[in-house]
Amino acid sequence: MSRSSVADKVVVVTGAGSGIGRALVLELDRRGARVSGCDVDEAGLKETASLTRGELHTAVVDMGDREAVEAYAEDVAAHHDTVHQVYNNAGIAFTAPVIESSWADYERVLRVNLHGVIHGTQVFLPHLVASGDGHVVNVSSLNGYLAQPGLSHYCAAKFAVRGFTETLRAEMLLAGHPVQVSVVHPGGVATAISSNALEWARSSGMEVTAAHEARQRTYTEKLLKLPADKAATIIVDGVERGRPRIRVGKDAVAVDRLVRLAPATATRVAVALEHRLLKAEQQA
Repeated sequence: MSRSSVADKVVVVTGAGSGIGRALVLELDRRGARVSGCDVDEAGLKETASLTRGELHTAVVDMGDREAVEAYAEDVAAHHDTVHQVYNNAGIAFTAPVIESSWADYERVLRVNLHGVIHGTQVFLPHLVASGDGHVVNVSSLNGYLAQPGLSHYCAAKFAVRGFTETLRAEMLLAGHPVQVSVVHPGGVATAISSNALEWARSSGMEVTAAHEARQRTYTEKLLKLPADKAATIIVDGVERGRPRIRVGKDAVAVDRLVRLAPATATRVAVALEHRLLKAEQQA
């Protein structure tokens, strides 16, 4: 078996306490990387660490807190002497129409899904340049090129992550810095992001009806189907091959093609999907 190109690299994964983040940590660990993972969920981080074969350097970090991310970067660099790669994966979801959303709803999602990616990129970038063999991997979404009703908060962040990352790649090429840049567009990956959004709404005192729960079950059972470990394999394979855009899942590939070839049709498909979810709510 050929040696993995991430072997012995110092790699940072945000949102490492569950889902794709945990799967990335385990895949990178399996390939011989020296991994550091962060999350706001300390218990989730400990569980991730218990599953790795090598040492997992961990820290509880809110990626929306710039100072906390700066301190984390210094801690990783001090622990490992260098940093080669960062996977800005941490993210949350929220569902509500624009007309019913508060500004606080937008601030909460953008703080993690966009500002967290910018913080993770900017703070670690000098270390990646200094390593002489850096790589920034920013996780967008299928919703980084397809807008869906009710997901304006999430789509705004994920479209922005795509634009930010593609700009960064152009800048690294222009400056000749030894840093590769990839944007990742996962489709329906089997994670708890949808159920976590529902639990956050409930814990925040928002009304969560049986219809909302039925919608969440439909979304999870019908759309979020690709196992997280397979998603992680696709992502790390793409990173090792130096791909600037990594699409994860057949749905991500199909929707990307549809948006490029027939954007108006893509919007109608998104609306048809919403009708399907609303029907599930009504039948609850």
